[in-house]
Amino acid sequence: MTFTRFLKGAALAIMIGVSSVAMVASAGFAQTVDAPMPPAAKPDPNAPVAEPEEEIINLLDREPEPLFSDILAPYAPATAATHGVSNGLRQGALYLMAKLTQDSTPLDDGLIWRIYSETTNSDGRLELVATSEGGDAEFRLDPGTYLIHTAYGFAQATNRIVIGKEVLSKMVTLNAGGIKFNASLKDGDNINHEPISFDVYGMTFDARGERDKIASNVKPGSIIRLSANTYHVVSRYGDVNAVVRADIQVLPGKLTEATVLHKAADITLKLVNERGGEAIANTTWSVLSPGGDIVVEATGAFPDFVLAAGEYEAIARNNGRTYLQKFEVSSGDDNEVEVVTTTSELASQQGTSSN
Repeated sequence: MTFTRFLKGAALAIMIGVSSVAMVASAGFAQTVDAPMPPAAKPDPNAPVAEPEEEIINLLDREPEPLFSDILAPYAPATAATHGVSNGLRQGALYLMAKLTQDSTPLDDGLIWRIYSETTNSDGRLELVATSEGGDAEFRLDPGTYLIHTAYGFAQATNRIVIGKEVLSKMVTLNAGGIKFNASLKDGDNINHEPISFDVYGMTFDARGERDKIASNVKPGSIIRLSANTYHVVSRYGDVNAVVRADIQVLPGKLTEATVLHKAADITLKLVNERGGEAIANTTWSVLSPGGDIVVEATGAFPDFVLAAGEYEAIARNNGRTYLQKFEVSSGDDNEVEVVTTTSELASQQGTSSN
């Protein structure tokens, strides 16, 4: 029986009871009174005035008092109590729903609910009482104070609630949105198939001057859910120096599509005896910036790197000899850089003798 039906039934019972009393009184009056009643005595004007009786409040006409500021639709348990009458009297029922914004519809999937007791255990940690995944959730809990943790991707909210032996319902507004990540080169084409990843950081710094990392190694085309805020996003193309940073704002209830423009290319190095010749194995490589800083090092016949656009110098070492080759990287122009032993060795020897 729902709460509304219970109240209607109670009202009907009250009305029937009053009618029955009235009928009995009328019957009694007809049996015991044979003559008209004498007129009542004239009231004394000097008698003290009696205090008016307290007005009777009809509970059926009162507006229900909200349990929370964000009221849900009427709640009814999905199933009847399965733990017996004593359990139903001992525990309260908590029904939870969540939505992205005040104006959006409730979420029906992707939610993780965690209920913690407000008191800590012997280890000083909050005790996890119950969990649920999916959309809305229903919990049966002993009376007490609890913390409700709601997670939708990386968007989170924590609320405190006091539960008795009644039925409570609560809507959690996450105030969240999302970001969809993409990356492109100079021609504007997305490069989802390339080794590109995204890391998401908060905007504040800790005591060590580092940002709080929220999500890491997010792949292009992925959508992550975040609380509405501004985030620092770092996109890496390869593992060397092709890095782009940007601050991106997430709006509540909105999906922000963030496309990062990379200026870089994939470069393969080869040490050969002549142009177009076979690569020489067992070669050690160093790639330097124009200022002489080491950008990346590797060993092998065909080292392959993604490098940011700019000028570089390749140093190849093989069989005790060193060979040099300057080259340039243009955005989106994947290329193979050959270091030829004859010309490079002669230039190296001339540079050494001049010193």
